[in-house]
Parts: sequence; structure tokens; C-alpha cells
Amino acid sequence: MNNPPQKIKSEIIKSLPFNAVIPGLLLTIGVAILAEYLKKIPSLSLFSSLIIAIILGIIVKNTVGVPQIFKPGITFSLKRILRLSIILLGLRLSLPQILAVGPVGLAIVFVTLTSTFIFTCWFGKQIGVNQKLTKLIAAGTSICGASAIVATNGVVESKDKDVAYAVAIVTIFGTLSMLLYPLLSSLFQITSEEFGIWCGVSIHETAQVIAAAFQGGEVSGEFGTIAKLSRVIFLAPVVLTLGFVTPSSRDSSTENKSKKLPIPWFVFGFIALMLLNSANVFPEVFKKSVSEVNHFLLTISMAGMGLKTSLLEIKQSGIKPLYLGAASWIFISVISLGLIKAFY
Repeated sequence: MNNPPQKIKSEIIKSLPFNAVIPGLLLTIGVAILAEYLKKIPSLSLFSSLIIAIILGIIVKNTVGVPQIFKPGITFSLKRILRLSIILLGLRLSLPQILAVGPVGLAIVFVTLTSTFIFTCWFGKQIGVNQKLTKLIAAGTSICGASAIVATNGVVESKDKDVAYAVAIVTIFGTLSMLLYPLLSSLFQITSEEFGIWCGVSIHETAQVIAAAFQGGEVSGEFGTIAKLSRVIFLAPVVLTLGFVTPSSRDSSTENKSKKLPIPWFVFGFIALMLLNSANVFPEVFKKSVSEVNHFLLTISMAGMGLKTSLLEIKQSGIKPLYLGAASWIFISVISLGLIKAFY
């Protein structure tokens, strides 16, 4: 007589959202552990475990593939765990460090973001990429990668195929920045602060910024995080502006116009911890322990990013948007570095 209730209970457990997350979460944890182990090999010690985790994830995704059962957990690792990690990074920062970036640093963020968006829209029109896809690529490159693309699509209402292509483009070029920037830093004689700001101002995804910036050390990583979060804060006003200037949004229904903007609330958690840290609320031993745990959480998130990066998506929608993504990537990399070297 107890079998039916037990069966029902078992089915309820299986249907729980967290239960669906477990396989993919275990996969990302496994990749992260392997990355930490490979980091100890002398020939790989140049790279952080964060970058190694991304590369491992990309290799797995584009060779053996990732079955559907793992995808919820991979998404959970890339979004939820990454956001928690960013919030915990607030314990490494304080108001004096924010003030060290200064109004000049924030001005560089603003000028780089707006000029990149305008250039991408202009160049996309010149080479014949449809306007909706162009705006998706512009938002993803200038603001914050995939999250900006999804937010922008809420007002430009492009096809799912365009969204996937834009995400693939910013992921690929953001990953290239993540790998190339540390190699270029010594060539251009960039200081730790300048390198961190360069990463934060110009690399597409938050995860990619963190992986690249911390290659230059703790100071570089902290400046990169601050600069990147400064860009993320611009997401809501940019999408709001696009809602007013995009013709399709004017013709859409009132329901579509009132769509909720995906404001990055985790930024406020980061700021709250940073303010508490500025007030010396937490003991050093506690902050050190949290920092060690958080590094592994970041590695898990990087593994999730790699496991979601498909190299085949770029081949399926023609070459012109790829040219646009490349041009936008080069523009934001060059203009941001030029502004940093000239004014910071």
C-alpha cells in the first residue's frame, strides 16, 4: 500500500528544478577540478585555472558534445554561480579602490561603450547586415555579452537564429580577447591597473573579463571587475533607449512595451559587500577563506561558459555578421586601449 505514495514522492523529487541541475553542475565541477590540477603542471602554469577550465569546456562541447541532461546544470553554473561569485568579489574591494579608478576611468567606460555601439551599427549598415542582428552584436560587444543581447532582443524582437548567432560571435571574440590580452600586456607596457581597466572596458562577457583580468594579478582583477560592472550598469538605460528609437517597438503592443528589463541585480549585492568591506566589518581570516572558495566557484563558472560555446554556430548563418563582430571587437579593443594610454 505504501508503493503508490513512494512512487509519487519519487516523481516529485525528480521534477524538482535543482534535481535537473545536478548532472550539469557535477560536470562543471569535474571540469573545474581538472583545471585546478592542470594548473599545477609547469608548462601550463602561465594560465590561470579559469582560462584552462574554459578551454576544457570548449573542447568537450565541440568534440564529444554535451547531452541535454547536462544543460540545466551548465546554465546554472554560468549564471547563478557566476553571479554569486561576482557578489563575493565585493569582499576584495573597497571604496578607496573605486575612487582609484576615478572619474577618468568611468569616462573611458562611457566613451568606449557609446562609440563602439555607434560604430557597430554604422558598419553593419555598410556591409549589409540586417539592423536587428547588428544591434544585437553592438549591444553584446559594447555592454556585457550574452545578457545584453538577450535584453536588447526584448526591444528589437529579432529571430532566435540571430540571437544565437550574436551570442556565438561575442563569445568567440570575447574568448579571443581573454586569451590574447595577457600576452599583449607586456608588449604594450601596460600596468596592472591599466590592464584591469582595459579588460573590464573592452572584453565582452563578465566571465571573460574576470578570467583575463586576474591573469595580471589581484590588483588587475579588481580593477577589471570594477570597470566591467560599470559597463553592466549601462545595460538598462541602453535597452530603454533602444525601446524608444527602434521602429518595431513603437508598432508593438502595450504589453510588449512594458516588458520587464533584465536589470543585473547581482551588481547591487556586489556593491553591498564592497561597502561593508569598506567599513571593515569582516575579519581578514574570513575574507581569505571566502576568497579561496570563490576562486573555485569562478572556475566552475568558466567551465560552464566553455561547455556552452559552440564553434559550429558561426558557420550556419553566413560570413558578414562574423566580419561585423570582428570589426566591432577590434574597434573596442583599440579605442579603449588608446583612451587608457592617453588619459588614465
